[in-house]
Amino acid sequence: MNWLNKESNILFTICARAGSKGVKGKNTKIFCERPLAAYTVAAYELFRQRFQTEYGSMALAVNTDSELLRQQLDGLRTEYLYVPRIEELAGDVVSKKDVIRDTLIKSEAEKNRIFDVVIDLDLTSPLRTVDDIKGTLEALNQDEGADIAYSVTSSRRSPYFNMVAKGEDGYYHTVTQTGFTTRQQCPLCYDMNASIYAYRRAYTLADHVLPRRETVWQMKDTGVLDIDSEEDFELMEVLAKYFYQKYPAYGEIEAAASAPGGQYGGNML
Repeated sequence: MNWLNKESNILFTICARAGSKGVKGKNTKIFCERPLAAYTVAAYELFRQRFQTEYGSMALAVNTDSELLRQQLDGLRTEYLYVPRIEELAGDVVSKKDVIRDTLIKSEAEKNRIFDVVIDLDLTSPLRTVDDIKGTLEALNQDEGADIAYSVTSSRRSPYFNMVAKGEDGYYHTVTQTGFTTRQQCPLCYDMNASIYAYRRAYTLADHVLPRRETVWQMKDTGVLDIDSEEDFELMEVLAKYFYQKYPAYGEIEAAASAPGGQYGGNML
């Protein structure tokens, strides 16, 4: 049963630290001649324009300690609530859920509004479409028992058949030991691509992390790539240019990201 409607409130979040070990300043890099953030903001704004009458009020909150990222976002002229990254949540081993939880609490206090769902969009996975956001949200909306929905892609490797890890005996073995003799016998597996997460409010505010009831939305296969190295960044730019030209759903994101000052219209913050 669907539980979201035009009376709902949805909080979109962007959570990005200033530092990065894999790619220096990756959240503020210039991607295909524009700030990386422009593509995520464009996807959010296009979704908001297209579906605000269906899903209700939408707002964007940005949790960061990067002054440069704030300057880039201000240049896009999209209204957003700035949530400073507190020191306790700035480390390398901090759970992103804790950052999102902090963002939700402060956003609700600032806006005096209860948000039914939090949708987190990762800056380092810019190859997403408006339909990917809708699909992830609908996966959660249509499953009464699910705590979270997230985007995935089809997996090229299987932990049951051709993914290995070093065992206690010092030798390598398949990650999940079974009697399967062919990959076709294995359960269908997916890669989590860290692009889109949709959380129910109750789960977001809960102190515990696991267990949780999860459901998924499958994105285009090459959407598995995110930016964790300089090589990833270069390959992502090549893929992006191809996608923007070949597929209209990706091209509209690029067009919106390219609009001077962000031709999105007013937000609902």
